[in-house]
Amino acid sequence: MTKIKICGLFRPEDADYVNLAMPDYVGFVFAKDSKRHISFDRGRDFRVKINPKIKTVGVFVNSPLEDIVSIYQDKTIQIIQLHGEEDERYLRSLRNRLPEAEIWQAFLIGEKDDFKNAKDSLAHRVLLDSGRGSGNEIDRNLLPPLLGSRYILAGGLTPKNLKSKAKLRPFAVDLSSGVEFNGIKNKDKILAAVQAIRKVV
Repeated sequence: MTKIKICGLFRPEDADYVNLAMPDYVGFVFAKDSKRHISFDRGRDFRVKINPKIKTVGVFVNSPLEDIVSIYQDKTIQIIQLHGEEDERYLRSLRNRLPEAEIWQAFLIGEKDDFKNAKDSLAHRVLLDSGRGSGNEIDRNLLPPLLGSRYILAGGLTPKNLKSKAKLRPFAVDLSSGVEFNGIKNKDKILAAVQAIRKVV
């Protein structure tokens, strides 16, 4: 079954919404240039409030390794998501420092060769996106007919199009702006997204 991640939790109410909806994952954005950026302290507060059955993902953009190691080791996050220009050397260093950690790496898919580059990542899973928070969908012609268990699909996903996107059989789908109203997480949209993906056989 395709899993679901709700990314970009920001307000205290967001924890209540995901506890009600129970997605598989939630994302904390620690990238300072993001409008959904939260501090490490707020991430720790969220982790305490969020149901322990929901796994937490830390989203980083070209962050110092020490920051990632620290927030991972204090158990604020269970998965590390890299969303910058982190290269092979960076990933090797991170895996050496945290050999037990699951790492996801995001790639922007806008041209034919982008998916091939994503396939070569050293990360455990690969997130395919159309643009950081752009809200646009990835052109289906740039993707294979089936994605499979290594890939996470993001970009322009909403409760209304999840059923069709799940036909690509990704490991998970990742929603942020698609479950917001006027830039704020919306309880009804989060519930609808989780319910929609749970109905996919």
